[in-house]
Amino acid sequence: MHIHDNILGTIGNTPVVKINKFGPEHINLFVKIEAFNPMGSVKDRLALGIIEDAEKSGALQPGQTVVEATSGNTGIGLAMVCAQKGYPLVVTMAESFSVERRRLMRFLGAQVILTPAPLKGSGMVLKARELAEKHGWFQTRQFENESNADVHSRTTAPEILDAFEGLQLDYWVTGYGTGGTLKGVARVLKEKSPNTKIIVCEPELAGLLTGGIEQKRNDDGSPAESHPSFSPHPMQGWTPDFIPKLADDAIDADCADRILTVANSSALECSRNLAQQEGIFVGISAGGTFAAALEVAESAPEGSNILAMLPDTGERYLSTPLFESIEADMSEAEKEVAASTPSCQFES
Repeated sequence: MHIHDNILGTIGNTPVVKINKFGPEHINLFVKIEAFNPMGSVKDRLALGIIEDAEKSGALQPGQTVVEATSGNTGIGLAMVCAQKGYPLVVTMAESFSVERRRLMRFLGAQVILTPAPLKGSGMVLKARELAEKHGWFQTRQFENESNADVHSRTTAPEILDAFEGLQLDYWVTGYGTGGTLKGVARVLKEKSPNTKIIVCEPELAGLLTGGIEQKRNDDGSPAESHPSFSPHPMQGWTPDFIPKLADDAIDADCADRILTVANSSALECSRNLAQQEGIFVGISAGGTFAAALEVAESAPEGSNILAMLPDTGERYLSTPLFESIEADMSEAEKEVAASTPSCQFES
């Protein structure tokens, strides 16, 4: 077994797993489970990539404070990387995102600055920019930083190609979030596996790519305003209220062969089904991506191989609608089971 010098060496090389109980019988459905990263999400990759690139370029100096706007997973990944490397971290985050995310970041030593929910993702991005400018902090700018896409070209894409060596990958399905995974993986697949169809999905209530409205930007590539097609949705981190520059780049480069929208209910249902029937514990955004993969499977040719990206773990969603039907106390059925033997009886 390999011994790593530190926790950062465990990032990446996440497994590709075959799905056995969903989809048409004539289709081969696979998932890449990014929850196997040390902090439980695909964003561990970008956190390490951005920080190490900034160290090499001199943009990040020893001991300098790092600041980023995040729905949680990037902040958690950055908190891990900054803790190991010794950088203070300040995260800005809309107060509407799940409380377990902010507690995880604080547990890892980061400071979490909450921004008003009505300002959505654009508000937390603006706050991070203001703090960076005022205090001279290093802003990681995950939504437009090319290091985000580059790390996926170096790691995620080769992992996918290696997994499907000798086996044609017909469809790759992903959400876009920051756009880093989409841009970084898609450009490699277009070159190395040109027959792979790239399917991009987004929330039905926040169809920004399908809305056909050009995103206005500041000179630095950051969003100038909230996108008018955005409505709140439970797929945290899957789509902010603007089209990230990295996602825009990928779409402009014709990296997406098809764009699908996913209903909230479908994302929630697929996340629960993966847990309860495949034993795969992932979040709502992963459920949304898997729902899109199932839609692709319905019309895919016989024998097609489909890979869906599953971005994070279900533990990020304990306080969200994903777990609203899961009780901490015993149900009546569980009480009946408990009462069927004499030990440890509970009063009714």
